[in-house]
Amino acid sequence: MKTAMSFQEVLASEPEEKRFPVWLERVREAYGEANDTLLAQAYDEMRQGVEKCGGENVNEAGEPWAAHALGMAGILADLHLDPKTLLAALLLPLAHQPTWNDEKTQEAIAQRYGDDVVTLIRGTLRMQEIHMTPQGIDAAERNRQAESLRKMLLSMVEDIRIVLIKLAERLQTIRRLASHGDETLRQKAAREVADLFAPLANRLGVWQVKWELEDLSLRILEPDEYRRIAMLLDERQVDRQRYIENVIDALKKELASAHIKADITGRPKHIYSIWNKMRRKQAEIDALYDIRAVRILVDDVKDCYTVLGIVHHLWTPLPREFDDYIAKPKANNYRSLHTAVIGPENKSVEVQIRTWEMHRHSEYGVAAHWRYKEKSYGQAAKSEAGFEEKIAWLRQILEWKDLVSDERELLSAFKSSLFTDIIYVLTPQGKVVDLPSGSTPIDFAYSLHTNLGHRCRGAKVNGQMVPLNYVLKNGQRVEIVTVKQGAPSRDWLNTELRFVASHRARSKIRQWFNHQQIEETIAQGRAMVEKELARAGASLIKLEGLASQGGFANTNDLFASVARDEISQRQLQQLIQAVAKPGVAAQEATASADVIETKAPSSERQHKKAAGSGGVLVVGIDRLMTNLARCCKPAPPDAIVGFVTREKGVTVHRNNCENIKRIEATRPERLVEANWGNTAESVFAVDIVVDANDRPGLLRDLSEVFSREKVRLVSVNMQSRQHQTRFHFTAEVKGLPHLQTTLKAVREISGVVDVTRQH
Repeated sequence: MKTAMSFQEVLASEPEEKRFPVWLERVREAYGEANDTLLAQAYDEMRQGVEKCGGENVNEAGEPWAAHALGMAGILADLHLDPKTLLAALLLPLAHQPTWNDEKTQEAIAQRYGDDVVTLIRGTLRMQEIHMTPQGIDAAERNRQAESLRKMLLSMVEDIRIVLIKLAERLQTIRRLASHGDETLRQKAAREVADLFAPLANRLGVWQVKWELEDLSLRILEPDEYRRIAMLLDERQVDRQRYIENVIDALKKELASAHIKADITGRPKHIYSIWNKMRRKQAEIDALYDIRAVRILVDDVKDCYTVLGIVHHLWTPLPREFDDYIAKPKANNYRSLHTAVIGPENKSVEVQIRTWEMHRHSEYGVAAHWRYKEKSYGQAAKSEAGFEEKIAWLRQILEWKDLVSDERELLSAFKSSLFTDIIYVLTPQGKVVDLPSGSTPIDFAYSLHTNLGHRCRGAKVNGQMVPLNYVLKNGQRVEIVTVKQGAPSRDWLNTELRFVASHRARSKIRQWFNHQQIEETIAQGRAMVEKELARAGASLIKLEGLASQGGFANTNDLFASVARDEISQRQLQQLIQAVAKPGVAAQEATASADVIETKAPSSERQHKKAAGSGGVLVVGIDRLMTNLARCCKPAPPDAIVGFVTREKGVTVHRNNCENIKRIEATRPERLVEANWGNTAESVFAVDIVVDANDRPGLLRDLSEVFSREKVRLVSVNMQSRQHQTRFHFTAEVKGLPHLQTTLKAVREISGVVDVTRQH
């Protein structure tokens, strides 16, 4: 089957003054005569509009606007897009003229050609602002930036046809730059095409555009490699064509005898594809199986597998060179059977087998939906959350359940309204930042750097000052106004004021205020410790030694525990004595500090007696049984108090326990003084709350940290909501220092926002 000439090939053979009539004749063959008048009117209006402006009659690549517009429209016509899209392409040069900013100009075009045409032009114009980050960044960052830009381009448009117009515009520009233009401009445009637009065309399945973008960008970026491969292909072209003709003849005979209707052609191999495969496999061109390749098109899927059996019966298949993309389509919904065999003359040949419908998918991608109005895909894809699934939805519109009779219904299906959960904005340097929908400049600042968020005092969007609760939109360029030293405002956490939409920003603001509280607590504890040192006449004692003696990792932990009353005044005094007079303190510690002691209301001490279990010693009433309260789960060195029960001895609570506060008001006579005894071999149950961003493997990572810290988990409860998870753990620890070390390790886990001991 002979491939029809493209619009580019037809126009290239005609003089400039005859190109539009020839182009229009080609359009009439595909679209009918109904659109002739509007297309001719749009082309004339575009040419006259550019001439009237008196400016440059050429674009940045040095190509006349008329030729550029006709080339774009030809690409879109080859993709069989609707007439409205062709009109938008023909009129697009007017948007680059000063008169476009006049609302009357746009209103006039809307009246003559329809609101859709103006919308397409405006959308394409907005996309002109999107460029790759300047050179100088590493490959990984460039790839990340390119992927963000692709997502941004798809999310910021209301109609996917805008992306197709943009792809056509870039293809027409790179065609011109392949042989003309400044070298710096050529390199920049080619790099942008290779990183951004060719992968985007691949993502949408528009292979016709993708292949040419890749080949032309390679021709500019790697001219020597391009010429070398082109020369190797040319040298073998005659032999390769003869060989392919022999393979096609053999296949036609076998398929005819099997009564299978099929169309068989030689498959074009693109230079970029060959270069990429040579580089990936580190092989020369002779080692590639698919330099010689044929494509077989049949009517239905069962014929595909029948043909595959015939091919494998004719020639020996090569191992590990078979791919079934029908049973398992690619992410962009590409479907076909690929196999490589040892063909005639003992040479390898690749065979692709697909149906006509699959071929339309592979050639035109999302653009195919304008020519082939078939069955409705429905609403199921709207529930898909992933970006790849959304792209698949765009390509699967072909699978409509009912015939579409109304073009407006097809238009609504072709909108890309699914891309609404994430917005993409730009830094002043052109870097893409993705944010949750509804984000503000404060969210933007915190996404770049925590300190930038703290110091944020204002913002400019596209050069205009905006309030800090301004809701950002796709494609806007955001600049943050800062102060040298600053702090977040508590108003930012007020949900009604809507200063912050992202969880990351809210978490960073909360952490700042929590840190400020910790600093105040540490300062208060330091003052209390220094006061006790002065009272004991031990001001020369090193604070690090005091903290170490008390089992704290550093002085700040000691100060915080003193300020929170986790260490009583008496315990602090004993700790100071232990450091100041080690010998005397050791004897006192054996008699008092290393036991839980209770003092009866009479305040008269009795001799030491064993009571309870678990190595706990009590000074007080004979045979006194003690239990740790389940309501507040005290652990050393929490400040504690005892409550004398009627049947279970003394229940030990934390001083700040809500139950103790109620008892103090109603039965204060049943409270007794208590302190920790020797707890070296004991463990204590505590409640830990962890707030985190939900992700796979989070619970596993938490469990590994607890295991590494030798913490036994007694129970786990988990609640998830809107990608946020709260864990409630009951764990056994050896005391407060052990707990603090564990909490610090948990905070370092990726995704953990906050971790606290539940009071």
